Amino acid sequence: MARLFPTWFVTPVLLILAGVGAALGQAPWGLWPVALGGYALGLSLMTSSARPVLAGWLFGTAHFGLSLHWIVEPFLVDAAQTGALAPVGLIAMAGGMGVFWASAAGLGRRLEHGALGMAVALCLAELARAYVLTGFPWALPGHVFIASPALPAAACLGAHGLGLCLLLGLGLVLRWRAAPAVLGVALLATPFVLAALLPSAPPATGAAPTVRLVQPNAPQHLKWDPEWMGIFFRRGLEATAAEGTPDAVIWPETSLPQLLGRSGDVRPMVARASGGAPIVIGVQRYDEAGAPRNGLAVLTGHGGTVETIYDKHRLVPFGEYLPLPGVAEALGFGALAKQLAGRYAPGPGPRLIDVPGLGAVLPMICYEAIFPQDIRRVERPRAILHLTNDAWFGTYAGPAQHLALARLRAAESGLPLVRAANTGISAAINGRGEVLATLGLGRAGHLDVTLPPALPETVYVKTGDWVVGATLVLLLIGLSVLGRRKTVDVTPDRA
Repeated sequence: MARLFPTWFVTPVLLILAGVGAALGQAPWGLWPVALGGYALGLSLMTSSARPVLAGWLFGTAHFGLSLHWIVEPFLVDAAQTGALAPVGLIAMAGGMGVFWASAAGLGRRLEHGALGMAVALCLAELARAYVLTGFPWALPGHVFIASPALPAAACLGAHGLGLCLLLGLGLVLRWRAAPAVLGVALLATPFVLAALLPSAPPATGAAPTVRLVQPNAPQHLKWDPEWMGIFFRRGLEATAAEGTPDAVIWPETSLPQLLGRSGDVRPMVARASGGAPIVIGVQRYDEAGAPRNGLAVLTGHGGTVETIYDKHRLVPFGEYLPLPGVAEALGFGALAKQLAGRYAPGPGPRLIDVPGLGAVLPMICYEAIFPQDIRRVERPRAILHLTNDAWFGTYAGPAQHLALARLRAAESGLPLVRAANTGISAAINGRGEVLATLGLGRAGHLDVTLPPALPETVYVKTGDWVVGATLVLLLIGLSVLGRRKTVDVTPDRA
C-alpha cells in the first residue's frame, strides 16, 4: 500500500477507520469484537506515529463523529431556525472530545512504553472526560461491553474498570512479547469471567408490584403544537386507563401538558384514568423565585394531589441551559438559545422519593441516567425510575445508546430500572442489566412490567471509580519511573 499511497495519506485513513471501528462497539451496532480491533489498531498507530497528538485527535474525532452523530438531531427539530448549525455542532462535539484522546497520545508518548503507555494515558483521559466540567461519560471504551455477555461485570468494575480491562489488555498484547501478551489476554477475559461467576438475577415474585410505563409517542417538532398536544395527552390517558391494575403508573419526561402550577384541571383526569394508582409524571414548573424547572411529580388520589416534587439537577448543555451565553451568542448559537423554554434552574441533587406501592425509588430524568456516581450519593433504593424524552435524539442511535447506558446503571448498582420514554424506548431492566421487556421506538401505548427484586449492594456502588483512578495513578507513576531509568546515559567513559 505504501507504494500506491504515501504514508501521510495511509496513516490518517487507517486512524479514521480505527476510530469508526471502535465506535461500532457502541449501541445500536453493538459490534464489540470489531471495537476491540478498532482500539488495537488505534493504539498501535498512535504508538508508531511521528505525530502522536495529531494521530490521537484523528482517532478520537472519528470515533466520536460516528458514535455521537445523533447530536445533530436537536438542531433539526426546527431545521429552518437551527438546521444550519447541525454540522457545526457535530464537528465541535467530535473535535472537542477528540482533544482528550490527543492529550492521551501526547502523554502516552512521554511515558515511552509503547502501546501500554498509550493505553494507560487513554484510560486517564476517559476518566477525566467523565468528570471534568461536570463530565460527559458517553461513548466510553468500556461501554462496548454493554452489548456483550460481560455486562454484569460492571457490578464490580463499573464502566471505567471495563475500559481499563479493554485498553490495558490490548496495550499489553501489543507489546508483542509472550508474558505481557498472556497477561493482556487475561485482562481482556476478566469481565467475561466475572460476569459468569456473578449470580443470576432472581425472577420477580408474585408479591412484586406491577408498574405501567406510558409511551405517548410525541415527536419533538409536534410535542408542543397546540393542535397536537391534546392528541398526545389523550394517548397517555388511554394508555393509563387500559385494562389491568398496575400498582403505579409512570409517564415520561415533560408529559404533563400544562405547567404544574396551572394543572388543576388536567391532574384529576390523569388520576381518574389510573383508577387511583399513584402516578409519576414528568412536569415543568416555575419555582418560588420564578425560575423554570424540569422535574417530576408524584400524584395520588382521585384528584391528582401532588405528593412529591423532584427537580432535575443535571441539566443538558445547549438543551436546558446555554454555557457561556455571551460566547455562544457570538458563535451563532443565538437561535438555539431562543428555543429554550427557559434557562432551567437545577435541582439540589439526587434524592430518593417515596412512591406508594413501590417504596423508596431513585428518580433520574433524561441526561441524569448517564452519571453512575449519583447512585452512590443516596441510600439504597428499591429501584431506579428513569423518565426521559428521547425524541430530541432522533430515531436511531441516540435513543439506543441512552437505553444502553440505563442498562449499565442497572448492572453497576444491582438495581432494577424502569424507564418511560416519550417516543421510546421504554423498558424494564433487571439488576444484571438484562432487558426484560421493551416498547420500541415510534410506538404509542403502554408496557406493564413486574418490578424485579434488587440484588445485594454491588462492589462498584461501594467503591465507585476510586479503585480505577488509584490504579491508573500507580501505573502512571510506575511507567514514568521505568521510563526515566531507560533514558539514563549508560555510554561508557572514553579514555
